Amino acid sequence: MSGALVFAWSGVLLFGLGLFGFIAHRHLLRRLLAFNIMGSGSFLVLVGLAQDGRGVDPVPHAMVITGIVVAVASTALALVVFRRWYRASGRTDLPEDT
Repeated sequence: MSGALVFAWSGVLLFGLGLFGFIAHRHLLRRLLAFNIMGSGSFLVLVGLAQDGRGVDPVPHAMVITGIVVAVASTALALVVFRRWYRASGRTDLPEDT
């Protein structure tokens, strides 16, 4: 098994763990962390699969760098929204669907 496939399978594993955490938890911060783990897994899959017989393809690497910047910005925005939600409702989770 090549190093690229190890990265790709590790990314799939991280994505699966993040998806499980996102589904299993109701707490907003835990869901945000699980969502970030899912993003890291998808970045790792992209980097792992960006290699072919001729060398490394720079386009997926550029996409991953851009995705990391977007993930950091969206995480900061989500934390602000969660903080406002906590101040408005006093809860750290979303209400149940009725």
